Amino acid sequence: MTNTRYETDIVAWSQQQAQLLRDEAFELVDWNNIIEEIESLGISQQHELDSRLTVLLMHLLKWQFQASHRSRSWEVTIGYQRVDIDGVLERNPSLRASFSDFVRKAYPRAVKKAVIETRLPVSTFPTECSYTLGQIMDEAYFPEEFGEQERAT
Repeated sequence: MTNTRYETDIVAWSQQQAQLLRDEAFELVDWNNIIEEIESLGISQQHELDSRLTVLLMHLLKWQFQASHRSRSWEVTIGYQRVDIDGVLERNPSLRASFSDFVRKAYPRAVKKAVIETRLPVSTFPTECSYTLGQIMDEAYFPEEFGEQERAT
């Protein structure tokens, strides 16, 4: 078996390392890079959850605070992100325990992106996420237009 370098062909390297592990040739295994890759798997899933939550929260904000621009596209994006977030959590149940932390960290980025897309002032949006975890993931939940609750009471 030829020695494939991690830096030049990660696919060949990973196949080689898997075979070395199967063969129990532990003295030939590239342990440092294997450890790095295993750690990066978890980080990758965390990044995916963060990214999807940011997009979902941004669209919920746009839905609520720019109701006159609501579109099927926004509705579809909200639905897709919920499905995909649920998939990430299903594949990585340990992330459920810190879901509220992910929401808390993703929310400011969602606001910044909503400001860019809507051109509304940042002061338009709540400084902290006002959606419950249940609402965020409830496929039937779409926030009311800002001020709608006040008019209804």
